[in-house]
Amino acid sequence: MATFNVLHGRTPSDGRVDPQRLRDALVSLQADVVGLQEVDRGQRRSGGLDLAAEAARYADGVSHRYVPALVGTPGAHWRAATDQDCVAPEDCAEPSYGIALLTRLPVLSWHVRRLAPLPVRSPVLVAKRRVMWLSDEPRVMLAAVVEGPLGAMTVATTHLSFVPGWNGLQLRRVVASLRELPAPRILAGDLNLPAPLPRVITGWQMLAELPSYPREEPRVQLDHILGDGALPAVCAAESQALDLSDHRAVVAELERPSGAVSTS
Repeated sequence: MATFNVLHGRTPSDGRVDPQRLRDALVSLQADVVGLQEVDRGQRRSGGLDLAAEAARYADGVSHRYVPALVGTPGAHWRAATDQDCVAPEDCAEPSYGIALLTRLPVLSWHVRRLAPLPVRSPVLVAKRRVMWLSDEPRVMLAAVVEGPLGAMTVATTHLSFVPGWNGLQLRRVVASLRELPAPRILAGDLNLPAPLPRVITGWQMLAELPSYPREEPRVQLDHILGDGALPAVCAAESQALDLSDHRAVVAELERPSGAVSTS
């Protein structure tokens, strides 16, 4: 399982959005399930690409779904997305921005939970210790019930608010939704919460405990993989600096049960 905030596919060093770089990054992760955050569809800044569809081309047999959190341009003019927005690329007349889940495991069902933004502006510390008052954005959680090596299980991804406290409340709501789906469960995403807060808030196991932000010299873990239920043991975990984004990707490898069929 892996999680990766892709910064709408941009490489900060040269400002380019190259779908081949994104696919190469995913190949290097060698993950059966990948949660992606900050995913564009039809945005000018990423060349109008459907980044989730581009990402899913990294390997044969990959199922994927993209779910927008907002429709419009982040930081400019936008509205909260609904479940009727961008179900398929041809339905998307406007640019959108959200998350995606990619999996090489057979998908039994998809599930979405929308998370409202904080209704008031919040102070954020930016460069040179300046404080800016920013409006929060809507968020979303995307889950898939998949056929794993031990049977049905739930995998999910989300990107939570930057507002302290509000993101913790969102995480509680995400976990409550996931508990309605089959165990074991894995949640992978940019939670905007430093370790060990996700474990404290949810009671779930942290499957990878590694700093992930910023990319060059990571000091804090904002990108997490949490597990609930009878999961196999973690045999390896890694925080990988890839050729795009300002975050590192976080990967947790679980022991494959004896007799299980490989998906790779």
